[in-house]
Amino acid sequence: MPASKLLRRILAVTAALPLLALAACGYGSEAKNDDTTKVAAGAKKTDGLDSVRIGYFGNLTHATALVGRERGVFQKELGATKASYATFNAGPSEIEALNSGSIDIGWIGPSPAINGYTKSGGKSLKIIGGSASGGVKLVVNPKKIKSLKDVKGKKIATPQLGNTQDVAFLNWIAGQGWKVDAASGKGDVTVVRSDNKITPDAYASGSIDGAWVPEPTASKLVAEGGKVLLDESSLWPDKKFVITNIIVRQAFLKEHPKAVEAVLKASVEANKWINANPDQAKAAANKQLAADSGKALPANVLDPAWKSIQFTDDPLASTLDTEAEHAVKAGLLDKPDLKGIYDLTILNKVLKASGESTVSDAGLGG
Repeated sequence: MPASKLLRRILAVTAALPLLALAACGYGSEAKNDDTTKVAAGAKKTDGLDSVRIGYFGNLTHATALVGRERGVFQKELGATKASYATFNAGPSEIEALNSGSIDIGWIGPSPAINGYTKSGGKSLKIIGGSASGGVKLVVNPKKIKSLKDVKGKKIATPQLGNTQDVAFLNWIAGQGWKVDAASGKGDVTVVRSDNKITPDAYASGSIDGAWVPEPTASKLVAEGGKVLLDESSLWPDKKFVITNIIVRQAFLKEHPKAVEAVLKASVEANKWINANPDQAKAAANKQLAADSGKALPANVLDPAWKSIQFTDDPLASTLDTEAEHAVKAGLLDKPDLKGIYDLTILNKVLKASGESTVSDAGLGG
């Protein structure tokens, strides 16, 4: 099957998936809208807007947005322009919301950002900043898998066909010299596409032998007796790779640059506070998770999950390009033209004003 047809199949299948809770950067879900944030008295509107609609996922790799919302940082920077929020569980619904104008700015993973950009012919979105790196692990049943070579012949879950972790695992499998059909998941390793919501139960029942998953799912598996066999960060230069980006509708960026700048100021401020106050930030993120989902993460899941994620304003653009190459090699994507996917002009303005180092688009700006 040609990669372009397979990608369309992936998007069609995943768009029909049911609502998940705490899913990874991936595909298919509904959004929960919330615009109850109070606007400070006497504040002025930004760019004349009544509101800016911000989207993010309910997981720890989106903690910049979680903490920024919980601490009211977005609202502070936007003044009398109300910060409204929509929470998502996977990528296509957030991309759809962005394209339809239901949200203006969003936190999202690299694969849906790449797919959204290429599917629109480079017209739908821009990546305007980074948010997080890391937080992805291969967790296995230690009774069945004692070393990396033991993964061969086993059943390993990924969140969804063609999502960020699925692509990474398929690339790792190829690096071992093993073969797997990307579409079916069958081969020297059986790749089981399993919603993060049900993966811990699948592991506990023995129907899978492990999973290549983001946090907090990885730490949930460890809490079920699993063992971390590989941290994906060990496979990347400087142990850094993009797991969460900030994207914006191109029309919104063009028409409301001051509003975009306000959100990016808030994001930079949130990341600075997170890195300076990790324990307080962890608690703030968990508090917002509880508000969004109705359930906070227990300490035995929250603590190890938090330690594996790095929060950074740098979008780590070169690693996004590499992740796209991995998807092409796996047969999930035709070679994309990513020139122009980044516009870091406003972010670098904000970073420079705050005394921070500017960041690179790795030649993918425009």
